[in-house]
Amino acid sequence: MAKWKYVPVTGAALILSGTFAWADSRDASVVGSPEDGRITADVVRTIAEHRELAPPNEIYINTHDQVVYLSGIAISSLSKDEAEDVARQVPGVTRVVSTIGVDE
Repeated sequence: MAKWKYVPVTGAALILSGTFAWADSRDASVVGSPEDGRITADVVRTIAEHRELAPPNEIYINTHDQVVYLSGIAISSLSKDEAEDVARQVPGVTRVVSTIGVDE
């Protein structure tokens, strides 16, 4: 059974075990292939570049077998759609599965 590590995106930083770390491939690693870790880091970095996806949105990112899984809460359906579109555009992503809820 695969272990999952969710990476909450808050602005340009990640919250890992209660500490703040900048979004890069070392901080966004997941259990799985190095390619999955790179994809997760790239999605985190790309989402962090979009101000409309900053807090109070709370988006969690995980990658397994080049499929990006998004979860969390968005402040609008527009923000939810934007996060999904941004993730789809990252090189190496084969599919995006989203369970992001909307808190309007």
